Amino acid sequence: MRVEEAADLLNIGRSAVYDLVRLRALPSVKIGRCRRIPLAALRDYVERLTEAEGGDAA
Repeated sequence: MRVEEAADLLNIGRSAVYDLVRLRALPSVKIGRCRRIPLAALRDYVERLTEAEGGDAA
């Protein structure tokens, strides 16, 4: 998915998603000049956050 779509799903800004990608907290792939985030990577990221907080997904 596009960075903008990931930002919408996470309810954060585009630059925050790019920061997560830069910090390697959110894996991504580059296709040509486009940055894409696999849906599985987004799910894994949210799962890691949930486990770190010790709670269930909302």
